[in-house]
Amino acid sequence: MNPYEKLMARKRKWTPVQTTAGTCREGAEETILRALALRHMELPVGDFITDALEKNVPIAARKLLESNVKDEENHDLALGYIAKAYGVDDKAEKEALALQKAWIAHPDHTITKAMVAERAIFFVLLPFFRFCGDAGMRTVSADISRDEQIHVAGNSLVCKELDLEISPSLDKLRKATINWVMQPLKVGASDKYLDKKFWLDSSDRLMYEGKAPELVATKAARMPAFFEHSNVNLPQYA
Repeated sequence: MNPYEKLMARKRKWTPVQTTAGTCREGAEETILRALALRHMELPVGDFITDALEKNVPIAARKLLESNVKDEENHDLALGYIAKAYGVDDKAEKEALALQKAWIAHPDHTITKAMVAERAIFFVLLPFFRFCGDAGMRTVSADISRDEQIHVAGNSLVCKELDLEISPSLDKLRKATINWVMQPLKVGASDKYLDKKFWLDSSDRLMYEGKAPELVATKAARMPAFFEHSNVNLPQYA
């Protein structure tokens, strides 16, 4: 199998369900509403990939990229269910849509934009939901994270094959986006998961190094136990 086929073989189908709202980490509430508002980036990332498919992408990558677009629709649905249960903040929603427009308008290659959004934005928001969110958010975070690992690996391979570079202005937009989400948090909080610098540094390391060792705990048993949930909160797996 080629690398794209190997990534495709790692996929697991799952179906989102409507969750119920639970208790989030005290002090994280406003930031969670901003992170939820960035669900509006899921479909544009899918559109970025669709746009790339209409241009010059490696033939071997096409099946994986087409599957990834469907994943983004699934993620949008799952996060929409979370927003419906937990509630949204109108001001945060409006500001997130303004950021969405900036990402769509940015001139970098659409595959590059998708890779940066998933690697250095989504891979920060998902652990944030895992450590600071309620049970429904933790489950959705784990399911989306599995997909995003495959997306980032695939998009990185395509960027390498096409010799695509990340522009300084796209990195600036990435910084502005993650700064906006984490703005309600304080720098130097005693709880590291409520420390703005912890999350901003994680985004920087994911951007420049492709990994954030400080988030390694997200690989550990942070999946909520079944007894934490009402049955309606558990996703359907194929």
